[in-house]
Formats: sequence, C-alpha cells, structure tokens
Amino acid sequence: MSKNTSYKNLLELDRLCINSIRFLSVDAIQKANSGHPGLPMGFAPVIYQLFTRHLRFNPRNPKWLNRDRFILSAGHGSALLYSMLHLCGYDISLDDLKSVRQLDSVTPGHPEYGHTPGVEVTTGPLGQGIASAVGMAIAGKYQGAYFNKKDHSLFDYKIYAVAGDGCLQEGVSSEACSLAGHLGLENLIVLYDDNQITIDGGTEISFSEDVKKRFEAYGWFVQEVSGDGHDLEKIDKAIINAKTQTQKPSLIKISSVIGYGSPNKQGTSGVHGSPLGADEIRLTKKSLGWDYEESFFVPPTAREYFQATGEKGVAAEASWDDLLKQYCRRYDKEGAELTLAMKNELPFDLDELTGSLKSEKPIATRSASGKILDCLMPKLPFVFGGSADLTPSNNTFFSGAESFQKNNPLGRYIHYGVREHAMGAIINGISISGITRAYGGTFLCFSDYMLPALRVAALSGYPSVFVFTHDSIGLGEDGPTHQPVEQLSYLRAMPGLTLIRPADFDETLEAWKYILRNKDKPIALALTRQALPVYDRSVYPSAANLKKGAYSLVQKERASLLLIASGSEVSIAMEAHEKLAQSGIISNVVSVPSLELFEEQPQDYRDQVLSPGIKNRIVIEAGIRRGWEGVMGEKGLFFGMKGFGASAPAGDLFEKFGITVSEVLTAAKKLVKG
Repeated sequence: MSKNTSYKNLLELDRLCINSIRFLSVDAIQKANSGHPGLPMGFAPVIYQLFTRHLRFNPRNPKWLNRDRFILSAGHGSALLYSMLHLCGYDISLDDLKSVRQLDSVTPGHPEYGHTPGVEVTTGPLGQGIASAVGMAIAGKYQGAYFNKKDHSLFDYKIYAVAGDGCLQEGVSSEACSLAGHLGLENLIVLYDDNQITIDGGTEISFSEDVKKRFEAYGWFVQEVSGDGHDLEKIDKAIINAKTQTQKPSLIKISSVIGYGSPNKQGTSGVHGSPLGADEIRLTKKSLGWDYEESFFVPPTAREYFQATGEKGVAAEASWDDLLKQYCRRYDKEGAELTLAMKNELPFDLDELTGSLKSEKPIATRSASGKILDCLMPKLPFVFGGSADLTPSNNTFFSGAESFQKNNPLGRYIHYGVREHAMGAIINGISISGITRAYGGTFLCFSDYMLPALRVAALSGYPSVFVFTHDSIGLGEDGPTHQPVEQLSYLRAMPGLTLIRPADFDETLEAWKYILRNKDKPIALALTRQALPVYDRSVYPSAANLKKGAYSLVQKERASLLLIASGSEVSIAMEAHEKLAQSGIISNVVSVPSLELFEEQPQDYRDQVLSPGIKNRIVIEAGIRRGWEGVMGEKGLFFGMKGFGASAPAGDLFEKFGITVSEVLTAAKKLVKG
C-alpha cells in the first residue's frame, strides 16, 4: 500500500461504493481469466466521483439527447465501465458482468458502440476514444449555438473522456487535442489516469515528456491532482473548475496507483493486462478492509446509493422533456427542425431538390461532388463538412459555408489542418452525437492515415462519410507517393464499409443521395481529379441503379464479351465497346460503382448483370486486381496496376501501364476468337 494513501480518510459509504466498483471489475476479469484489472482498481474513485456527483445521464434512456457523454478512451479498462453502468441501473445485469469477454455477451473485451447500453463510442485502438470525443464536443457546441435561447438552454452537455498514457502516446490524440485547443472546446473534459505504467513497464522507459506543458501549449486548461487517486475533494474541485471553463478544453492529470490495493502487484505492469489470481484477490480484499468473501457482491447500502444516482437522471430527463415542449411551443421553427432531426428524417424531398442538377460537359467527379454539395448542404443544417487541408482539391467546401471556429460555433465547415488521423475519428464522433453527421475529405492515398478510424466506423456502424479524391494514377504529376494503387482493394475488403466509385456526374449525384438515405453504416467515396464523360441518361440506363452496386450501362443481345469497370475506367470500357462493334464484336458494358452493394443484391439480379453464359470478361480499374476475381471469372482478364505509379501527366501514365482502349481492344479480340 502507498504510504501516501488517502484511502483511509474516505467516508464509509464512499469506501463501500468505490470498492464495489473495484471488486466487481476484479471478479469479472478473474472469471473471464482475461482482462486488465489495473486501471479499474486504480481509477475507481475518480469514476465514482464523476458518475455520482457530476455526470448527467439516464440509465433508462441511454440515448437522451442532452445527456453528458462519457468515453472510456482507455478501453482496455472496460470492466470499470461495465461495473459502473450496472450499478447505476443500465440494462447490464450481474450475469452480464459474469460474462465479460465471453461469446455473445453485452460486455466485450473493449467497449463497443451499439452493443452495450451506455457505451457512447467504440474504444479499442488507443487514442480513438479521445479523438472521437473531440468530434462529440464539436457537435455539442454547435447544437447549443444553433438551438439555445437566452430563456431556453436546450443543449449544455459535457463530454468526459478517460485517457491513459497509451492514449496520449498515440499520434491521433496529439492531432485531435491540438485541434480541440485551437477550437476552444470548453465542453470537453479529459481525465488523465497518470499511473505511469504501460505493458512494457514504467513509462520512464519510453514516455518522459511533460504532459501538462504539452496540453497547455495546445491551449488547454490543465489541472493536476496529486496523491494516489483517493482524494475525492480534490477530484471534485478539479471537475467543477473544468465545468466552469468558458474558453478552453480541460485536462485533469490525476495521479493514481495501478492495481491499487494489491499487496504484490500494485504499481507494476504485472497488474496491467492479467487477472490478479484468486490468492491475490483475497489478499487485496483483506488489505482494503473488504469483509465480503462472495464474488460479485455489492453491499446493500452501496447498491441503494448507486440506484439513487440513476434515478436522479430519470428526473433530469423528465425536466428536460418539459423544457423541450416549452421550447417547441415558443420557437416553432427551431422546434420543428429539431423534431425532424430527432426522427432522423431529411427536411426536404431529395429527388425534388436535386432534380435539375446535371452537367452538360465532361467533369471530374470531385467537381461533380462539389456542385452537388452546393445544392444539398445549405438545406442540411446538421451535417458538417471539412477537409484535411485539401479543401480546393477535394471540393468539399459548399456555397455559403462558414468555418467552425472558437468564435464561430455556428460554422459547419471544419478545417482539420494536416491531421488525417484525427479527422477520421472526429468525423466519427460528430456522426454518433445524436442529430449531427459529418463528411471529410483528403486524397485516397492518405486514407492509409485514417484506417483505424475507418475500421472503428465499419465495426460499429457509424454513419460517417469519407470523401477520397484523386482516386488513381489519374491524378498525374504528383507521382507514386500520392497515387493510390492498393487503397480501393483494401477499403473494399473492410467488412461494414461501403466504397462507392462513381463513373460520371449522375452516378456521383446518386452516390450522395444514397449516403443521405442510409444512416446506419460508413460510406467512402472515391472521386477523380480528371474530367470524365457524362452519359446521356435518356439513352443509357438511369444512374439510380447505383444503389444496386452495378448495372448494365450497355446490354445487347448475342453479346460475347463483358466489359466491366468502375469510376474513370468506365469511359475506357464504353469507347472500347463502340470500337469493338465496328469490328463486329458485340459487347456489354457494366458499371460497378460499388462491389459491396452489388454483392448484397439477389442472385437473379447479379446474374442479369453479369450474364453467367458470357465467359469472356475484361475488368478495367486503375488499381490492383485484388477483389475482382469473383466478377472476372476463370477466363477473365484484368487491366489495371501491378505495382506503384510514376510521376507524369495522367495520359502518359495510363499509356505506360497499359490501361487504354487500344490495349483492351487487342486483348478483347484475342479473347473472343479463343
């Protein structure tokens, strides 16, 4: 036990409650024979103080719109969160705690959004939670600025995140916290568990920076709570100080002892990622004066106190509901907007609004997207746009957009700076905040920087939108470092993520319409730098077929060849089709904007498009082949990339790598003739 302990100074009720959290977590991890007991044991007093005295929540309605958000960014300490949620009355039973980390339980190894009541965000990869919290703070600040009136403050919730040394070492947190300081997100409060231990050992072996000075340099309000994490009065005061900030986000650096109470393991890496063991649990209970032998035991006095805490939240939401009714009566326009947003409905007829949108001449799909956003975004007050310092290139800005800034919380365009890692996670945070959603743009090649955020969004079903432009070697002279080759394939390989690569203006429009109508999954757009032909939809099938993933752009009887392509390469397929016809070879052309959506279609539709009887197939895409094998069939040929690109004008690159009409024609004739 630490000689500087303040544990003995706790009131008996506080001690009972804190140890209830502590030992529920320890017992759950021990039963699973897997987990991380150190953080729950050391940080239980802080979570206790936060939930019982400060956090506003309703366990009967975990999605109450004006609740405070709590994010356990240090997600390996999940047992701490599950124990707290159980005690406060969320729909997590004692049996659920006994099933931590087991198959089909609602208490997985790391918190997962949409899986466990009360879990606000998926926090597996360290740093993703705190970065998503920045997005949630942006959304909360905007909602308050948009709806609040002097006599009716509808939105005033705070975002609380618990982060450890691991979160603060990951680069994504540095990017996100830098931006949070710039934006002055005073509704964001991070509780830093400064226990100075990582899996490899003490932090002195790899992490010796002054975190306080770093965050002060970011523009944060920083407080330090010394001791061993049990000085509830100091913790309480620090949280109150953070809550009253009006200009800066807050970091509360709290010294704690990992594995607190364990005679042989506290303060060591040995308690970070392994169960204590039955013998050590007995010793720990004895050292902390826990007189209960039974596992998963909560003293009645403690349980009553936690339940009363939960009931306070029920009353708080009821009071807010009354406020909302008054607000809607007095401010009917804003009230109607909020009511519609809470129902997740669009405030207009999408087809009617976009009915006149078209392009008469060739246009890059990035430019088409920009033109479409100019039409849509002024009518979507709860959708944020943004870019990672590539706004003119991504065409993500929209008509009338104002920048979201510290002095302008009503702006809906976020300048992320050169921070792709953070942008992905912040988009996620905005998109799961209740009524808001976000898209952000960068080059497709830089999706590499965003993979953890993309993966979390796909795993969790976030309605995030990722706009990736410069989607092939077609970007030209910037060279192979900027030219995506493998990115299309690995984004398609990610379960739960839908990639759409439109072929012209009309497909780009249908892509955005699909995005706005589908709010239960992340979607990535892959858009061109180079101009593409526009197909006359009075002659060719409607681009509305995009929602099926693939469709026959040209379908002829007695065709002996399928030309299959996505995005910019559809134009190559179309020109090859016309020239083959001049040689007497009949071909069909299939546009494939989304392999994932196509795979979701019934077999009879897929057969209709791919014509199983036609074995001669050519797939054209300026990326690597991986992922196209099922569409190509056994005799199919692929025209695309086998390695990295080069620095040259786009036309020269397509010639160099053989992705041309002439190469397709030569191969097609040989294929058909056998």
